[in-house]
Amino acid sequence: MGANLHEECGLFAVSNGKFPLDIVTTCYYGLYALQHRGQEGCGMAVTHGENISLYRDLGLVSQVFDKEALSKIPNGSAAIAHARYGTTGVNNRLNVQPLVINHKKGKMALAHNGNLINDFELRDQFESEGSIFQTTSDSEVIAYTITKYRLKTKTIEEAIVQAMDDIKGAYSICVMSHNKIIAARDPRGFRPLSIGTLEDRFIFASETCALDTVGATFLRDVEPGEVVSVVDGVLKSDKTHCNKEKKSLCVFELLYFSRPDSIIDNIPVLNARLRAGSFLALEHPVQADVVIGVPDSGITAAIGYSRQSGIPYGVGLIKNKYIGRTFIQPQQGQRDTAVRIKLNAIRATVEGKRVVLIDDSIVRGTTSKRIVQLLREAGAKEIHLRSSAPKFLYPCFFGTDIDSSENLLAYNYSDDQMKEMLHVDSLGFLSVDNVTKLSDKGIEGFCTACFSGDYPIKNTKTKDKFRLE
Repeated sequence: MGANLHEECGLFAVSNGKFPLDIVTTCYYGLYALQHRGQEGCGMAVTHGENISLYRDLGLVSQVFDKEALSKIPNGSAAIAHARYGTTGVNNRLNVQPLVINHKKGKMALAHNGNLINDFELRDQFESEGSIFQTTSDSEVIAYTITKYRLKTKTIEEAIVQAMDDIKGAYSICVMSHNKIIAARDPRGFRPLSIGTLEDRFIFASETCALDTVGATFLRDVEPGEVVSVVDGVLKSDKTHCNKEKKSLCVFELLYFSRPDSIIDNIPVLNARLRAGSFLALEHPVQADVVIGVPDSGITAAIGYSRQSGIPYGVGLIKNKYIGRTFIQPQQGQRDTAVRIKLNAIRATVEGKRVVLIDDSIVRGTTSKRIVQLLREAGAKEIHLRSSAPKFLYPCFFGTDIDSSENLLAYNYSDDQMKEMLHVDSLGFLSVDNVTKLSDKGIEGFCTACFSGDYPIKNTKTKDKFRLE
């Protein structure tokens, strides 16, 4: 990975049903499958009749829900769960989701993936009316907005439909009352959300890999703008907000965020990354002896580059899979050692060779520079660096933690300057034009704002208000 570009959050929910199911264990495995989307904290809310119990903490899924913790959580009739990487708000336990809200008509639990662009205005409005916020995340703003309408409507589904008129930005959400599960996706479909079936129950998950993990059968995706509810075992749909906006799926879901075994909006992630590598080979050909990928998400693109170019693919870098984000970062003078602990070059693959190095992106360039150094020390004769993402030039306001252009390598330096700084023999990025063609079905609706500056929604957050962890 180019440098410190973090994952999205992961959502998982299990509806009510007559088929007996260990809800807690199912959520645990679902979250485990989505661990790559968020490693700061996780939680689950379980409904027991009229009551909703909440269990959450900072840490990985295996740390928060160890054997002892799982044994203390009573099984319920339905649940929603969340793995968090926060782009808005402070990293503390209170910001870990799901959130549980008590209101006049009962309890509601909510889990959210994405980022609002008008949460400050909505928060100011609520606070001026006397509301007290417990967290610094925009997810609580969504919960308060739904609650505002819930007090005026007959059903929670109606409240969510009306709340969607107020909240702007990227959001896929799962909401639970004591007897219902509701899922919704913003009208542009920035973030993925899929529906599966497990006997007579419905499962909602950010990615289909989580459905596979728990043995569920993929049914379909939640459409952009759709509100889907499960009531008495029946799946219902409200499409009031569908087809009102141009679809804008975050293209980085395909390039990096999602697992390669997932299918996002009918696009197999694996195929999209192979296509990215093929496009790279056509756009930036080079004479070389071996193509290698940076683990993990650069590997599939490297295979695509190899197939298109005819240059053999080789395993040139090994990743230590036992180091998660809880690994303690060393002092300034020990950072090279940190890279060596996480990655090691395979001398037998690269020594004396002209190497094409494929990474999923180059953001700030610091990690890329260290990887190049590892390959040089392992005897690589030439290194030709290729990025399966276009140049990062602009901030993202929809859930990826790029808050400004100031620290972006490609924004501040020319191609020749970057090549010299990274100590590579050549450098190439996938074009914005080709990144919109990652679906083999043709051009889909993608958000490419961080590459092109073409924002699907006009941003209302100023730089000093864009809170980044």
